[in-house]
Amino acid sequence: MSGLRLRLLAPPALRVDLRDLAPATFGMLAPDDAARQPLWHGRERIAVGDLFAVSGLGDPDDSPNSPTLALEGDLRRFDYLGWQMETGTLRVDGHAGDYLGCGLRGGGISVNGDAGDFAGAAQAGGEIDITGNVGDFAAAALPGDMEGMHGGHLRIGGNAGDRLGDRMRRGTVLVAGNAGAFAASRMVAGTLAVGGACGPHLAWAMRRGTVVLATAALPSAVTFVPVDSDIAVFWQLLSRSLARAGGPFSGLPGRRPHRQLGDIAVDGKGELLAVFD
Repeated sequence: MSGLRLRLLAPPALRVDLRDLAPATFGMLAPDDAARQPLWHGRERIAVGDLFAVSGLGDPDDSPNSPTLALEGDLRRFDYLGWQMETGTLRVDGHAGDYLGCGLRGGGISVNGDAGDFAGAAQAGGEIDITGNVGDFAAAALPGDMEGMHGGHLRIGGNAGDRLGDRMRRGTVLVAGNAGAFAASRMVAGTLAVGGACGPHLAWAMRRGTVVLATAALPSAVTFVPVDSDIAVFWQLLSRSLARAGGPFSGLPGRRPHRQLGDIAVDGKGELLAVFD
């Protein structure tokens, strides 16, 4: 068996914690055993089989060394999918809840739909692909933590909410659509690229790192200063890497970015690169 498929039978009345459904462990169980595994439904313990129809994938293209867990249905009330996942593949055909891929260390997560708040928060490695929108605090720090995303790749096909990349330390985030307020706030390092518009207070208290605006103009912030230094070699490498994502980033190579540095209010040395003309 190469993995499991879980098809949602009916939406739950309360939120459900799925942090224990890891491809490398849960995904390798027999379907009958997997259906008996417990879940938290609010404060109540229920079985996986109470909410899902469980079956084996049996896909010969899947390697037994890379187990797969596939979920189908509207999972907006299901949280912590891929929590601290280290290996394997997690696929969601539908919407996902909050805390998707938090602390991801390896493997891959793909969502054919939207995701809730804190998607990719504290991500350390691996890849997350979301075709739709995400809520607030994507690639940010978890409540009480000092570090946000510090490795891996997060790709968002739609829009992102507020505080995208808050306290981001390493890694790459690409948002094809718009980003909300305070994107890249308190950013320490890494690369964040936005294909559409950004809300107010972009890069507030930014320390280091790079923000790329593929279509939007640079904001008129007094704590960022324009510079005209030669970054041709760096830009060619970065733009070609981002262009592989396609969409609004495909035309970046060959275009000269407008550059600002800051946030000088916190002695920051981050950079904003905009290629809006």
